[in-house]
Amino acid sequence: MQITNLTFDEIEIGDTTSYSRLITDQEVQAFAAISGDHNPLHLDPEYAATTAFGECIAHGMLTGALISATIAMQLPGPGSVYLSQSVQFRAPVLLGDTLTVTLTVTAKHAKRPWVTLECEVTNQEGKAVAKGEAQVAAPTAKETVTVVPPPTIQLVEEASLASD
Repeated sequence: MQITNLTFDEIEIGDTTSYSRLITDQEVQAFAAISGDHNPLHLDPEYAATTAFGECIAHGMLTGALISATIAMQLPGPGSVYLSQSVQFRAPVLLGDTLTVTLTVTAKHAKRPWVTLECEVTNQEGKAVAKGEAQVAAPTAKETVTVVPPPTIQLVEEASLASD
């Protein structure tokens, strides 16, 4: 698969893009393993049942990572540099939710090839789970790149490691 970026000169205020992804228990577990955030609210159904949420929820920064993916892969795409992000988490992300990230260009900064993106993440019911704003250095050269497939991740329970 190949993707092509949008250069600073091509980007216009009002440009928008969206990306959707199903959030599964496996993704939450992989994010915990990668990030080191092993909060039982995300990983232990018995513990999570005692909280206000009543069940496991996804890490907030897993939602943030989807914003990053949308910037890197779509708007502006390859060659963009994520400079900053403000984000407000508005509602929990439950396992089985399908999140949609929508980015909208709200400003271009002429002195540097930077753009401001409004970021909104909604669930399958259209409820906002996160909102914020990103500053991104947009590429100045047009580029089409081949997407390198990510490695396959296999989650292994600790108990099965001990029995080996």
